[in-house]
Amino acid sequence: MAEQAPAPPLNLALQGGGSHGAFTWGVLDALLEDGGFVLEGISGTSAGAMNAVALAHGFAQAALQHKDAAEAHRAGCALARESLTRLWEGVGAMGSLMWGVPLQGNPLLGMMSQWLSPYQTNPLGINPLRGLLERVVDFDALCHARRASVPKVFVCATNVRTGRGEIFSGARLSADAVMASACLPLMFKAVPIGGEHYWDGGFSGNPALYPLIYQTQCADVLLVQINPIEHRDLPDTAQEIMERMNEVTFNASLLGELRAIDFVRRLLAEGRLDPQHYKSMRMHRIDGGSVLAAFGDASKTRADMGFVRQLFQLGRTEGERWLHRHRRDVGVQHTLHLTDNH
Repeated sequence: MAEQAPAPPLNLALQGGGSHGAFTWGVLDALLEDGGFVLEGISGTSAGAMNAVALAHGFAQAALQHKDAAEAHRAGCALARESLTRLWEGVGAMGSLMWGVPLQGNPLLGMMSQWLSPYQTNPLGINPLRGLLERVVDFDALCHARRASVPKVFVCATNVRTGRGEIFSGARLSADAVMASACLPLMFKAVPIGGEHYWDGGFSGNPALYPLIYQTQCADVLLVQINPIEHRDLPDTAQEIMERMNEVTFNASLLGELRAIDFVRRLLAEGRLDPQHYKSMRMHRIDGGSVLAAFGDASKTRADMGFVRQLFQLGRTEGERWLHRHRRDVGVQHTLHLTDNH
């Protein structure tokens, strides 16, 4: 019997976008059920960060239970699916999700924000998502996992003082870091970590790609995008304008990194850069933004169980479609043509 080829490595880049992150849950469920890739690194912001730590938690638990790499991978895929399900069913049980989305999605809160800050409306910094996150994810086990079968997680938050994105990984990965990554300035008090304060990572990296370039060996990145890049119709109402402004803002840093990746790739192809010092990245994408556009930006605050499960099924379908079309491209060629789209 011919020996089975090892599963190829793949990195994941997961965008934030409130309850639309349930679409990403569906994509991840399809990838994990397939089990055909070894996930080396995951970069996530806001809802993407929640998905990233829940997924990695499953692999960390499997690493504690299995010494054999193949067994750890199979068990990790199953346990990761379970932890992601617990996370999003918990969100659905709450019935609302007020993080990783613009305040314009809620007219009442939008009016309040003109006069009151979260330091007045929520002085205790209460966010029920934190309790859910800590019930689902064992951060101590995740931070100290050293097995190759456990994906490295990179969570992006924005330093309020410097305005720069900061990556939390390894021993710095915590519930605080994930909540900082999802901290909307007009809704929640800035999250203090190590003497600094942080806001939503979407302002500086949604998601950040550079940790996957510099801190992993894998050259393939699958971007799960849930904020649309293109908008066909000209927004002409106040709400539509604010929604489009939010989409542009929360995609800006990502587009900049994609352009840089394309520039380096072209220089490498022309022999103008040393391949020993620069890596030619193979980018792939599942475009959830176009799938979710019909729901509107305001739906990012909606998280009833029926809606969460609807988004999950849409994500499952897109994940299965991507596997069918591009599984064999991983490790061979990029499928996101940056110059055409960006």
